[in-house]
Amino acid sequence: MLPTTIENRNGIMFIDGVSSLDLAKRFDTPLYVVSEKRIRQNYRNVFSNLKQNYQKIRINYSAKANTNISVLKILESEGANLDVVSPGEAFLALKSGFSPERIIFTGTNARDDELKYLIESKVLINADSLSMLERILKIKTPDTISFRINPMIGAGHHEHCITAGKDSKFGIWEDDALAAYKRALDAGVKKFGIHMHIGSGIMNAQPFLLALEKLLEIAGKIRKTLGIKFDFIDIGGGIGVPYRLGEKEIDLAEFSNLILGAFNKGVKDNDLGEPFFCVEPGRYIICDSCVLLTAVNTVKENPNKKFIGVDAGFNVLVRPAMYGSYHHVLVANRMNAPEEQECDVAGPLCESGDLLAKNRKLPKIQEGDVLAVLNAGAYGFSMSSNYNSRQRPAEVLVNEGKCAIVRERETMDNLLLHQKTARWLK
Repeated sequence: MLPTTIENRNGIMFIDGVSSLDLAKRFDTPLYVVSEKRIRQNYRNVFSNLKQNYQKIRINYSAKANTNISVLKILESEGANLDVVSPGEAFLALKSGFSPERIIFTGTNARDDELKYLIESKVLINADSLSMLERILKIKTPDTISFRINPMIGAGHHEHCITAGKDSKFGIWEDDALAAYKRALDAGVKKFGIHMHIGSGIMNAQPFLLALEKLLEIAGKIRKTLGIKFDFIDIGGGIGVPYRLGEKEIDLAEFSNLILGAFNKGVKDNDLGEPFFCVEPGRYIICDSCVLLTAVNTVKENPNKKFIGVDAGFNVLVRPAMYGSYHHVLVANRMNAPEEQECDVAGPLCESGDLLAKNRKLPKIQEGDVLAVLNAGAYGFSMSSNYNSRQRPAEVLVNEGKCAIVRERETMDNLLLHQKTARWLK
C-alpha cells in the first residue's frame, strides 16, 4: 500500500500534490522529496496510540534517521523531543529550535570534548558506560542523568541493527547498573532516567515486551536499593515499517496495548511511581515520508541480465548495498505501464555492489524515465557520501501542492571544501 501522500494522476506520480516530473525537471536528480504532511501524520499516529494507555508520554524522535533542519522544525512544532547520538546532531537540534531539556544524547564512546560541549549546551546525557560517567563527573555533576542499560535481549532487521545482547558494544550490563546509579547519586545527581535500545526495524511487540520486563526489573532493584525515583523510563526506538508493498504494518494500537499494559504493571509492581514513558521512533516517523527520484540514463543488457542505469548510487542511498535492503521502485512518469521485464537497477559508481534493486520486475524502461525509490526518508540522505567524488543530492520539502528546496545540491566546488595542498606540492 502506497503512502497516502503519493498519488497516480493519469500515470504520473504526484507527491503531496506536486508532480514528481516537475520536481525532477526543476531541481534535477537524484532528488530526495520529503512530505511534510506524512511526517506529521506518522508522529501523531504514534503519539495518539500511546496516549490511549498512559498519560505521561514523550516521543523522542531518533534524529539519526534524518537530521534535515526542516524535518526537525516540523517535529519541534508537533511537540516532539529528540534523541541525538552525536554533538553534531545536538547542534542541529538546537539550531532548529529545540530547547536543551527536549534533547537527550544517547551516544557511545564519546570523547571528553564532546561531553564538554553537551554539558555546556545543557543537553541531557544518557550515559553508555561507567567510563563515560566518570568523565562526565570530572567536567560537571549534572542535575539529571540517565543510563543506557543492555537488557541482554536484542532484535532487528539486520545483524548490524541489533543493539543489545552479549555481543553488543552498547549499554551498561545489569551487573554494573547499580554501581553506576550509586556513583551518580553519591556525586550529587538529583534526577534520573533509565533507558534501553534493542535494535531497529522490529515488526512485532514481543522483543520489546521481553526487554521491557527486564528493564523494569533492573529499575526496581535500583529503586529498592538506592531509593531512586525515576523521572522517565525510555524503551528506545526500533519500530519497523513495511518496505514491500502488501507487507503488514505494525499495529500501533496493539503495540500500545501490549507495551503499556506491561509498563503499567511493571511500574506498579516495582514501586516506580509515575515516570514518563519514552519511545524513540525515527524510521517509523520519517521513512515513508520520502521518495528518492532518480533518472534513467542507460539501458543495456548482456546474455544473462538487463541493467537499468540511473544517476543515484549507494553514495545517495546506501541501504540496499549495506544491508541488502529492499526498496520498492516505481516508474514515476509511467505508473500505469504493466510490468514486463526483470532487471537490475544499477547506480553510476565504480562498484559491482552499486545496485538499488536486483532481479526486479518493472515496466519496459526507456532512457529519460524517472524512477521513484520509495521509503527513502530513514537513513537515506543521512548516510549519503561523496564516494567516487560525487556530489550529494538536493532535498525538497513538499506540502499540499507547495514545494521548497531545503538542502541545495552540492556542486563540484563543494568537493574542494576544507581541502588544502601541502606547501611542498604548490
